[in-house]
Amino acid sequence: MAVYRRILAPLDGSALAEATLEHVVAVAAGCRVPEVVLLVVLEPVSSLAFPSQAALDKDLIARMEQNSQTHAQGYIAKMVDRLRKDSVAARGVVVWGVAADEIVDYARKNQVDLIIMSTHGRSGVSRWAFGSVADKVMRRSPVPVLVIPPDSSGHGGL
Repeated sequence: MAVYRRILAPLDGSALAEATLEHVVAVAAGCRVPEVVLLVVLEPVSSLAFPSQAALDKDLIARMEQNSQTHAQGYIAKMVDRLRKDSVAARGVVVWGVAADEIVDYARKNQVDLIIMSTHGRSGVSRWAFGSVADKVMRRSPVPVLVIPPDSSGHGGL
């Protein structure tokens, strides 16, 4: 029986997050993982981020969120195709919410055995101000989390 049956790989559209995909491919191939799920978490548009006039325009916010959803679905489809070219059985999921919460929640509800994700390498005040999604996921995850540092090329590491 395979150690890992379902790997979750959160992506945020950044090159750092995409750098984890070579690790995902290596683990999926080496462990004969039947399924990899690529997850994009979209945070709802907050009316606090706009001037008061725009905050009143619910249609504008709805259009912005629809645009985000469409963009995320196109992006995740490209990433799934990229993994499939490497013979990895992958599918993409787009959800709305707070990134760390949604990643942990998805892992809990969907029989995920391993999460592979990047860290953006923030430290000091920047990390305190923005928080670390990877750190929050590691602390709350019900399953092992493989965190790929920002300076990892992936060559020779696995």
